[in-house]
Amino acid sequence: MEQIDHILVVDDDQDIRELVAAYLRKNGLRASTVASGREMWATLDICPVDLIVLDVIMPGDDGLLLCRNLRIGKHRSVPIVMLTSRDDETDRIVGLEMGADDYVVKPFSMRELLARIKAVMRRTRLLPPNLRVTDATRLIAFGAWRLDTIARHLLDGDGTIVALSGAEFRLLSAFIDHKQCVLTRDQLLNLTRGRDAEPFDRSIDLLVCRLRQRLLDDPREQTYIKTVRSEGYVFCQPVTLVGGEA
Repeated sequence: MEQIDHILVVDDDQDIRELVAAYLRKNGLRASTVASGREMWATLDICPVDLIVLDVIMPGDDGLLLCRNLRIGKHRSVPIVMLTSRDDETDRIVGLEMGADDYVVKPFSMRELLARIKAVMRRTRLLPPNLRVTDATRLIAFGAWRLDTIARHLLDGDGTIVALSGAEFRLLSAFIDHKQCVLTRDQLLNLTRGRDAEPFDRSIDLLVCRLRQRLLDDPREQTYIKTVRSEGYVFCQPVTLVGGEA
């Protein structure tokens, strides 16, 4: 029997969440609704969810904070589509930097929202099944570096902080999650840019170059990130969690 995808709609506006849920159900999806971050966490603890539709502006913890906390917790692999009532580029960029896979601006058409949900789930499933996301931890050590997954920055051997952009953090996290696996450019784009990823987009090469600079990784020696010609990139360093091996 084919499994029905389960979408969790998180919005404090009852009318919107019920309309969205009804439309998703009409189109063959399972939909649950909650009105707050607290209810969202409670639902995630008891029920598997395939994607979260998350409103930005809510009382208490807003959608951006919830998105960030999702990305550093045990539910970090669940795709997120953000809903925002402001057509502001800064808000959209912040949402993507926090780890959202896509966003829709209110007022929106239900058809557009459904199309974006299906596109995000399709991109997520393009990854081979062996490329699973690891559970979140606080510190991950590799080579001369440690990655703080909560603060989202690097620490060198002396404990000096090296800041990472959101895109650099997502790329390094993708490499660490899939260490010793060759990742194609398309897979890396799906893992790091979500909606902004376009077929044959070569910007991933520039992002790899920037990350190598952060890691002081000589492009000729490629101690951390090796280029696999005609295939992609591989993170070749052993990875250790604080208190155990990854």
